[in-house]
Amino acid sequence: MLTKLTLHIDDQLIEQVKSYAEHTGKSVSQIVGDYFKLLTTAKMKSVSPATPVTQSLRGVLKESKIDKKDYKKYLNEKHQ
Repeated sequence: MLTKLTLHIDDQLIEQVKSYAEHTGKSVSQIVGDYFKLLTTAKMKSVSPATPVTQSLRGVLKESKIDKKDYKKYLNEKHQ
């Protein structure tokens, strides 16, 4: 069931959201609903969801032979 919700938001922000909605092909209601779902889901989890960039980087170094010792050496050289 869908229920109407009235929000009081700054005019400039509304224009930005409408532009974003048009660009993404979604309605403002869909964007607000998606955001509310994200907020309520994130509260239920102990960690915040990873951004798409973070997700894309997961496992990239799995096959790498770099270890903590190499990283410490790099940091020492960088900060000399």
